[in-house]
Amino acid sequence: MGITIRRATINDIQAMQNANLHNLPENYLLKYYMYHILSWPQASYVATTYDEIVHDEDAPIEDPKGDTAYINKGEKIVGYVLGKMEDDPAADDKTPHGHITSLSVMRTYRRMGIAEKLMRQALYAMCECFDAEYVSLHVRKSNRAALHLYRDSLQFEVTSNEKSYYQDGEDAYAMKKVLKLDELIPGLMQKSEEIDDLTSDLLDDL
Repeated sequence: MGITIRRATINDIQAMQNANLHNLPENYLLKYYMYHILSWPQASYVATTYDEIVHDEDAPIEDPKGDTAYINKGEKIVGYVLGKMEDDPAADDKTPHGHITSLSVMRTYRRMGIAEKLMRQALYAMCECFDAEYVSLHVRKSNRAALHLYRDSLQFEVTSNEKSYYQDGEDAYAMKKVLKLDELIPGLMQKSEEIDDLTSDLLDDL
């Protein structure tokens, strides 16, 4: 089973909302997803997978009726990251910066590194496409898995503790990561030992 990380499109928003409703207590209307994707098309990404039957060209493909995870025949969304640039004209901080609105991975696809890959792609895109100098987000204090991802894997820093941030009264950690494009190149950010200079022929050493 392969996982593809690609840019989110308008055709994906119902499946993105489906992943949100299944996994998170903070939910959004479809038009909110549309607002993000139309305003900052490079800032949101989805993780998709294909049913095995799709790879057999001679086999008939049936549309799974009623399953909103599917966006095409055999292709379904198993996770997403929804990102944006700060666009509040009343905000005190005028520094161009991004914000992670929502991140979700379906339960049966967790512990595969999908959330981290979605986040890395979004961070790189915000910096490269929108010149974001940093990215912020909020996370529930009780969400230990998310805290581990943001703080330990992605090196976000906690900037404040916001009391009763969520509708159910739970506190949130406000977190921030300063972005430097050179450090966000996928190979470097994932601490790869081999760096591709994008000029050499990859077959030279074979």
